[in-house]
Amino acid sequence: MPAPSDLYDAIVLGAGGAGLMCAATAGQRGKRILVIDHADEAGKKILISGGGRCNFTNIHTAPDRYLSANPHFAKSALGRYTPQDFLALVERHGIAWHEKTLGQLFCDQSARQIVAMLLAECEAGGVTIRLSHSISAVTHADGRFTVTHGDRIASAPVLVIATGGPAIPKIGATGFAYDLARQFGLKIVEPRPALVPLTLGGEDLLFRSLSGVSTPVIARHGKTAFREAALLTHRGLSGPAILQISSYWRHGGSISLDFLPDAASNWLTEAKRAKPRASIAAVLRTHLPDRLADALAERLALSGDLGNILDRKLEEAARRLAAWSFTPNGTEGFAKAEVTIGGISTAELSSQTMEARRVPGLYAIGEAVDVTGWLGGYNFQWAWASGWAAGQAL
Repeated sequence: MPAPSDLYDAIVLGAGGAGLMCAATAGQRGKRILVIDHADEAGKKILISGGGRCNFTNIHTAPDRYLSANPHFAKSALGRYTPQDFLALVERHGIAWHEKTLGQLFCDQSARQIVAMLLAECEAGGVTIRLSHSISAVTHADGRFTVTHGDRIASAPVLVIATGGPAIPKIGATGFAYDLARQFGLKIVEPRPALVPLTLGGEDLLFRSLSGVSTPVIARHGKTAFREAALLTHRGLSGPAILQISSYWRHGGSISLDFLPDAASNWLTEAKRAKPRASIAAVLRTHLPDRLADALAERLALSGDLGNILDRKLEEAARRLAAWSFTPNGTEGFAKAEVTIGGISTAELSSQTMEARRVPGLYAIGEAVDVTGWLGGYNFQWAWASGWAAGQAL
């Protein structure tokens, strides 16, 4: 049996953003909370995010910017703990911040400030945090959860799964949350990499020679579109626009890129009237990086001066440039994915409290759950909101 000192009101598994927020919230409500993590440092994903400056939220957070088998699930938590709520916490701790494009908020200095803030909030709530403790067993009997970790055993009537998903294994990410959820009979929505570079094969590999070239595009898949930069890599496509669309793409599907998002549909025929002696490559270079312009011109296979090319052919080329189709053969996997899509099914959880409907006292929050945000601070806001919702309910 656990020693009296190892009896808690709740045990939180995972010292990431969601777990720390949950622990701090519950601790400051007078609950005796233990946080356990196998990592040697808290908040490892926070520390590497945003180039070390942590894109900690997005002021445009809304439920329609999250993917889930149940698109309504995230509404409750996101509505009750907003980006403004987290920003107020950041400002209370004197952390300087700035807004980048598209509503993304970053620390002026270091992501370590966000981790330090969360740890200070945990300390204010008397939370016990044990790092470098691998969990060897979790059992449930007589209304209590018992967690064996390292050489310790702890027990509580409440257990919170906050161990994230398998994205970025180099920082210790695993599928532990899913194993634990299955142990308690919870369904899992198939996890797959999200916000991840796409790989190309076949004819598309011709673009490999353009590795390192970046340009603003509109990336589309079905009815979904993102306007940001795309980056051509030696393996395929990356950059913000591609990472965004990757969350919606499935194997066998295609994506299209509009390489000239500001151009009118008749821009090439207009260019022909203005510069009849120019080549397609030359006019493309006025809009795109030279190497990309030359590669696209080569694939359009319209040689000679614009003045000698039929308008119909130029209109066809303009349409192709506005919807250049790629059929990726895969992604760069969990190793390069920023987050995981899928996870513990929201059908198993209360959207108000994050508690499992069929296992009283068991909660799941953050990336472990089948709620995945867009690139740009949305996933951290889900971590804060879901952690806060559970912390209020424990």
